[in-house]
Amino acid sequence: MSTPDHTPENDSTPAAPTPGPVPSPAAIAKRPKPAVRPIAAEDAPAVVPAVVPEAQNASEWGRVDENGVVEVREGEAWRPVGEYPDGTHDEALQYYVRKFEDLAFKVAAIEQRHQAGGASAADLRQQAAQLRADVVGAAAVGDLAALEARLTTMIDQLAEASAEEAARQRALVDAAIAERTVIVEKVEALAARDPQTIQWKQATAELGELFAAWQAHQKTGPRLPKSTAQALWKRFRDARSSVERARRAFFADLDEVHKAAKTQKTRIIERAEALQSQGEDGIPAYRALLDEWKNAGRAGRKADDALWARFKAAGDVLYQARASRSAEEEAESAPRIAEREALLEEAKAVADVADLKLARATLTSIQRRWDEVGRIFPRDTERDLDGRMRRIELALKDREDVDWKRNNPETKARANDMGAQLRESLAEFEAERDAARAAGDEKAAAEAQEAIDARTAWLRAIGG
Repeated sequence: MSTPDHTPENDSTPAAPTPGPVPSPAAIAKRPKPAVRPIAAEDAPAVVPAVVPEAQNASEWGRVDENGVVEVREGEAWRPVGEYPDGTHDEALQYYVRKFEDLAFKVAAIEQRHQAGGASAADLRQQAAQLRADVVGAAAVGDLAALEARLTTMIDQLAEASAEEAARQRALVDAAIAERTVIVEKVEALAARDPQTIQWKQATAELGELFAAWQAHQKTGPRLPKSTAQALWKRFRDARSSVERARRAFFADLDEVHKAAKTQKTRIIERAEALQSQGEDGIPAYRALLDEWKNAGRAGRKADDALWARFKAAGDVLYQARASRSAEEEAESAPRIAEREALLEEAKAVADVADLKLARATLTSIQRRWDEVGRIFPRDTERDLDGRMRRIELALKDREDVDWKRNNPETKARANDMGAQLRESLAEFEAERDAARAAGDEKAAAEAQEAIDARTAWLRAIGG
């Protein structure tokens, strides 16, 4: 039989006892049966109930016999709940009342959590079911049946809430599966693309974003069924691995291409640098090397920049040689440019010479001296000067053509014949105009005047 722990220093206030095992009905039957009578003030009862303020009429639900056996009333029957032989009856009853209060507190706590909301209905229902199992046949003194009824009612209420909660959870899980499937499909779509058409910098960033989205969904989303989660992860992992393999293969091939291009461009540079000793004469060969350079492909951005700097430097030597020669020639050409500028000013006066033969002789003399000046550099300056002289020559030629047409006998004959016809026509239209005016027909007079003006202009054009 278990007994409460006592110490000599605190013998008057026993510690909470550990209740002994509940005796079997046979053991209780062998004990002397004390007479249980209603409590009366004039005699000592066989069972002395203790009334504790927080026990809610403990005497109504519990009693203690002279052997320290504590019983609880369940309906019309009494059930032993434990023994407390070393303390007073009040202490024994209080101990088991506190057991009841602990159970009642737990019931109230679950009820409050249910009313407050926020807690999982399924979890609360499970806790209530477990607590109901603890209440049934509990070693406690109190209205255990009422506690059991409260728990049963609450379990029934929580059953409906649990069903609604489960439905919401299923909906959340379905939505989460759909969201995670979208992430998987995006990775699979990326894996299905032709590696040669993919912008790998962008694709790598996109893959990283999708993986981050997957991890965030795992952390913040609802827990998916294990089989579904594993199947989705396998699809994501396989697609991601496929992308990574394609990326590595692409850049491995690209490295080979870059190496080949770098080797080819290095050889082109060596050939270009070998042309430097030729100076300006090496420019045609350098231009041919430039065509080869363009067809050599890419060697990678950094490598291409460094290689191009070397290639350009080799070409700059050649073009600098030509620039130096051009500068020397331009300096030598300065007096000749000034001489031709003076000849141009002299040639401009030809336009004012009325005698075409004299004008042609003067321009021919100027052109002879023009040729005697010699070549001029740069070539652009020479072409500009030649063009200005050419315009003066063409202007004189136009004057000569007009004069030839005007003085050609055949042309004169045709002009005279046409002039005679025009004069006859003018006379006729003048007569028509005068007659129309006399008749007051202004419209006919105006039409005749238009014809007169046209034929007068023709006569003027042919010199008639």
